[in-house]
Amino acid sequence: MDQNNKNFKIQHDKAIEIKNIKYSFEKYLAAERNFSSHTLRAYARDVFDFDFFLQKKRLTFLNTDKHNIREFLEDLNSKKLSKATIARKFTVLRSFYKFLIINDIIKKNPMEGMKGPKKDKKIPLFLTVDEIQKLLNLSNIKLRDKAVIELLYSCGLRIEELTSLNIKNIDFMSNTIIVMGKGKKERIVPAGNTCLNAIRNYINERRSLGFSCNIESPIFLNNNAKRLNQRTARRILHKLSLRAGIKKNVSPHTLRHTFATHILDNGCDIRSVQEMLGHKNLSTTQIYTHVTIESLKKVYNKTHPRAK
Repeated sequence: MDQNNKNFKIQHDKAIEIKNIKYSFEKYLAAERNFSSHTLRAYARDVFDFDFFLQKKRLTFLNTDKHNIREFLEDLNSKKLSKATIARKFTVLRSFYKFLIINDIIKKNPMEGMKGPKKDKKIPLFLTVDEIQKLLNLSNIKLRDKAVIELLYSCGLRIEELTSLNIKNIDFMSNTIIVMGKGKKERIVPAGNTCLNAIRNYINERRSLGFSCNIESPIFLNNNAKRLNQRTARRILHKLSLRAGIKKNVSPHTLRHTFATHILDNGCDIRSVQEMLGHKNLSTTQIYTHVTIESLKKVYNKTHPRAK
C-alpha cells in the first residue's frame, strides 16, 4: 500500500470512529438521560457543529484542549449567536466530554474547570389578556383546535407534553391532567372547566364520527386519525393567531409564558407555578417574576403622582 492510500485509510478509519462515537452519544442520551426527540436532535446538531469546526483545523474532539474549545465559543460569538444558544452548546459539549471520559474514549477532560458563558435574562414573550381573549374567542374553528388552544393556555403545557397526551391522562372528575414532562417525570396539573369542556366536546365529536375514543387513544388526532404531531400543532396555533389579528409571533411556548405570567399577576405563588410548569429549579420559574415586576412598574409610573 502506497503512502497516499495509507493516509486515506487512516483518515477514513478515523472518520468512521468519530461517526460511531457521535451515534453512541445520541443512544446514551436517549437511554440514560430520557431526553425528548427534540432535545436529542439539538444535542446532535451541536456536536456536529463542533466537529465541523475542528475539521477545519484538522483536529478531532479526541485531541482537543481548552484553547480549541474557547476558539469554538469565540467563533460562535462572532456569528452573533445569542448568549443562550452559546451557553447551551457549551453545556452539550460538557455532557459530551463526560460521556467520552465515562467510556474511556479519552483520558483527560479538556473542559474540566471551564466555566460556561452566562445567559442573558431574556424576558419571555407573552400575550396580554386582551390578546389571549381574541385568540380564545375565535369563531368557526375546529373543536380540536379550540381544545388545543384552551389546553396550552389553561395548563401551561409544553407542545411535546400536549401532543403526547392520551385520553386516560384527563381526569374529568378531579379536574386534573396527568402530564409526562421532561426526563419522563410525571406531574399533575389542575385544569379549569372551560378547558375540560373544550376537550370533552372534541372527544364527543370524534366519537360521533366513529373514531376510537378508548382511554389509550391520543387526545389529539390529525386529519389521518393519527396522533397530532408537534409541527402541525405549531402551524395550527400560528394560523389562528394571525386570524385573531395578533401581531406577535405566537408559538406554543408563548402560551406557556402567558399562562405563567397571568396566574402570577393574579396572586399565584411562585412555588405553585414551578410545580405546574414542571420546572426542576425555581430559578427557571423566577424569570416570570421579572415580567410581573415590569407590569407593576408600568402601573406605578402611570398612576403614582410622584412617579414622574
